Amino acid sequence: MAGRFRSRRLLRRPALITLALNGREPESVPAAYGADPEITRRDIWLRRLSSAHEGLRIVHLTDIHHSLFTPLEFVERAVHLANELDPDLVVLTGDYVTLSPAYIWPMASALGKLGARHGVYAVLGNHDFQVDPDEITRALRAHHVRVLRNAHHRVREHGAALWVVGVDDLWWHADDFAAALDGVPLRDPKILLCHNPLGIRRAAAHGVDLVLAGHTHGGQVRLPVVGSLRGRSKLGERFVEGWNRLDGTQIYVNRGIGKVLIPLRLNCPPEIACLRLRRGASPASI
Repeated sequence: MAGRFRSRRLLRRPALITLALNGREPESVPAAYGADPEITRRDIWLRRLSSAHEGLRIVHLTDIHHSLFTPLEFVERAVHLANELDPDLVVLTGDYVTLSPAYIWPMASALGKLGARHGVYAVLGNHDFQVDPDEITRALRAHHVRVLRNAHHRVREHGAALWVVGVDDLWWHADDFAAALDGVPLRDPKILLCHNPLGIRRAAAHGVDLVLAGHTHGGQVRLPVVGSLRGRSKLGERFVEGWNRLDGTQIYVNRGIGKVLIPLRLNCPPEIACLRLRRGASPASI
């Protein structure tokens, strides 16, 4: 009993540090041992989107990193907040656990409570390949999450098609864009789930409309002048967080839920993205 109490106290301490550095008072710590993720709402304009898919809401979660630094209660809280957004589609872009396979099935059980009219879709990240990609795939699928491993799925609405495409992790050289897109009509709109935002290069070459990614944690720790301590992209700061584009392909890089390496976030709160698809040309340009 005493040992269990000590372990819970250790789990709580990283959350208190995180809240203090994000300007939150310790008494605001919820049961999930951390500040609630921020909800980002954004319209994404796609030229090839059908009128049938106009207004479709995609809720995007990534980099769960269930571990000592991201307890199960925090994952469950994120799931609750995601469900409150009433999504048509939920997408998960990898890194579900850190280091230990003991976290796999509890994580999958929590994510299995996500609900969406058109289902829940997932791809794997580099940490998933480090721990056990096949077991993570089995666990997620057992909880009704469709894991796209270099594969695709058609989302139908009144006869119109929207394709959700998923590739395995780039760092592990497990991605196969050709296989993932094989059989997907060129004329149809395509959303690519890719853990690493570097995938936008190949996505643009394959005519993908939108990439949803994570991996960077938005930097996780941001310092004045120095900037992000982690998550720097080889494509530059443009692809560390938020919306951007490369040629005709748009991308949204989510800051994610969890933490790695150090048990805190600084000036970089966790995020759940709620993206509403709109038909037509984007009014935004960079």
